[in-house]
Amino acid sequence: MRFIKLVLVVLMLSAFQLTMAQSQPDGPPGVTPEINLTRSVHLFPNPATEFVDVQLDQFPAGNVKLTVHNIIGNELQVETEILDEHLIRVKVKDLATGYYLLAIKDEDSKFRGTYKFLKR
Repeated sequence: MRFIKLVLVVLMLSAFQLTMAQSQPDGPPGVTPEINLTRSVHLFPNPATEFVDVQLDQFPAGNVKLTVHNIIGNELQVETEILDEHLIRVKVKDLATGYYLLAIKDEDSKFRGTYKFLKR
């Protein structure tokens, strides 16, 4: 049951991200459009072998909570290191080869996002 709930949450988040990526804000000329927070997070290298760097354009790295989940939704314990104000390194060297989900949560902005990466 827990697995089904997690799969549904991941699917809903993916659909939300797709909807946000496809929508273009309309507004009067000269007004700055709202920043798309989903696109302000970048994972690299992908596929990864030893680590994944998470670039957070709009969030301070110290305020963000990261969790790594395997493809069936189980949370895994990984080491994280804050490299600078907007960059976090996640050690994935000890993970088995496969796809993983990186969940990012920022309480200040109420942002929640899930990103997929491949560990080789």
